[in-house]
Amino acid sequence: MRFDESLSDPIPDADAMEAMARRSMESLPAEFREQMGNVVLRVEEYADPESLKAVGLTHPMELSGLYTGRPIGEKSISDPSDLPDMIHLYRQPILAEAADRGISIERLVHHVLIHEVGHHFGLSDDDMHALEDEAD
Repeated sequence: MRFDESLSDPIPDADAMEAMARRSMESLPAEFREQMGNVVLRVEEYADPESLKAVGLTHPMELSGLYTGRPIGEKSISDPSDLPDMIHLYRQPILAEAADRGISIERLVHHVLIHEVGHHFGLSDDDMHALEDEAD
């Protein structure tokens, strides 16, 4: 982790951002944590071109997180997947968005992680935006 003198908080490297995300996962209620199974958490600098294309985006700064895998409600023992479910957090877009919005990096990591966990449970982006609007 390096310290940015223009900010009051240190700028997290990938390991520090992963630690933030793991703390967020640990804060989930037990019944949700139990359903996370073997979901892999990865922090990368940016989304790759294939991931961007898959969600209809073109610029890597447009995507701060991504869930890849099959949501819980769609899983079947008769149709196993070779790849593990994964939550990807993209460090540079998260850092930029936190700075633009004037919020802490840890708060945004938590928000992005929870959003991707929602996808693991089968919620769409519209479902999650509706829930966020209700909470406000």
